[in-house]
Amino acid sequence: MIHYDLRCSAGHEFDGWFKDSAAFDKQAKAGFVECPVCGGTEVSKRLMAPAIPKKGRTRVKEAPPAPAPAAPPVPAPGATQAAAGPVPAQVLALLQRMRAEVEKNCDYVGKEFAEEARKMHRGESDRRGIYGEASDSDAAALQEEGIEVARLPWVPRADG
Repeated sequence: MIHYDLRCSAGHEFDGWFKDSAAFDKQAKAGFVECPVCGGTEVSKRLMAPAIPKKGRTRVKEAPPAPAPAAPPVPAPGATQAAAGPVPAQVLALLQRMRAEVEKNCDYVGKEFAEEARKMHRGESDRRGIYGEASDSDAAALQEEGIEVARLPWVPRADG
């Protein structure tokens, strides 16, 4: 394993562990190395000093870091549970990317979400990805009817 200090094109600094230098290069080229703050994929290695042991000393093998604890779930807007504090930047960036993907790949149906989901379920409308607004009771009724729905935390767009 190799540890790199990294920097995204926005100047955020973070680190990452990779199998070897080639693994970093391959993942970075494919856009798989993301900044945990802004989600940017233009990432480069920062200049690092090599860990060279002094003469006569053996180098202590560095163990990979312990996995970070999972972030607490972010409640959906309108949820009754109060948030414990501000959403961590990494979670916010992930939710912003998720919103962008939903908006890019699904049709917005607004307050007609429940009715459109029912039409698709009954075959009266083409099946496709949709998003919109639904009350708690509408969402529960859809699930009781066997219609799969998911509530997502809707955060402000990354660009504004």
